[in-house]
Amino acid sequence: MGQEPIYQDVVAAAAFLEGKVHRTPVIRSDALDAIAGAELYLKAECMQLVGAFKARGAQYCVAQLDADARSRGIITYSSGNHAQAVALAAQRHGVRCDVAMPEDAPAIKVASVRALGGHIIFAGLTSDDRKQVAHELQAKTGGVVIQPFDDPHIIAGQGTASLELFDDVGQLDALLVPVGGGGLIAGACLVAAERGAKVYAVEPHGCDAMGQSIDAGKRVAVQPGPTIADGLKPVMVGALNFAIAQRELAGCIRVDDDQIGCALSSLLIHAKVMVEPSGAAASAAALSRLVPQTARRVGVILSGGNFSQQQVAEHMLRFRPHGVDGDQRL
Repeated sequence: MGQEPIYQDVVAAAAFLEGKVHRTPVIRSDALDAIAGAELYLKAECMQLVGAFKARGAQYCVAQLDADARSRGIITYSSGNHAQAVALAAQRHGVRCDVAMPEDAPAIKVASVRALGGHIIFAGLTSDDRKQVAHELQAKTGGVVIQPFDDPHIIAGQGTASLELFDDVGQLDALLVPVGGGGLIAGACLVAAERGAKVYAVEPHGCDAMGQSIDAGKRVAVQPGPTIADGLKPVMVGALNFAIAQRELAGCIRVDDDQIGCALSSLLIHAKVMVEPSGAAASAAALSRLVPQTARRVGVILSGGNFSQQQVAEHMLRFRPHGVDGDQRL
């Protein structure tokens, strides 16, 4: 697991990653501002390498291994975006990558991992299932397991998305971050604490391991419920991630599938940006006005955009955008 990272580790990761990952744009939309009742600054990590912020942590973490460790092969476990990110990092270093993925992983993410040279082992439906398989494979092969979130290099790498956001837009009152295992929000907390902004975790109802853990004052295991946000279904948040979040979070917000789906459609219609459901979760909190009204300048991490043409069509038919067909909030 390693030592808890600090803000300077995020700065070091940013210096290392310059030119190795995209500096993604910050998107603004007057229409979305009107719906949210606040100025929204949308950090488009859906435009990142492999279509998600996960490229940051994976590139940084794999690069910190020595050549001998990498030569034994890299192993990871993921519902999809981290799997793609680690497969890309392994490809860049010319080493083997084995990935434990859930049996219900989205086909677009499975295809991407394979296209990047990753070898997939399907393992149950929960993060615990695939973690177990990954460590069994490690025992057989001696490969190195790249943790999806509970690792100081992963946290530092993911934190660079928030660092870029603050550097590009200046002061924010609040930062909304979707939470799966907690790598993205732990990094965001390290940055926001230095920049004077409040951070809010956003999770689907029934998949709120961070929220329940904060309420309990300790990490709590949660059996994930059904949600369209396939990347936000952890059984438990990471230990390092929780320690940072418990100290720094201003609050936890839960959103339902209707709110996530409407946010996804609204982002596509009003901001012309395509995100996957997990990537739309934080914007759902803003567009549903679940953020304290005192927050006027709000940063939103659009964490991923790996969504197939068929899924886009299905969700656009199912979820109506805000401000369309009689909605008077514009």
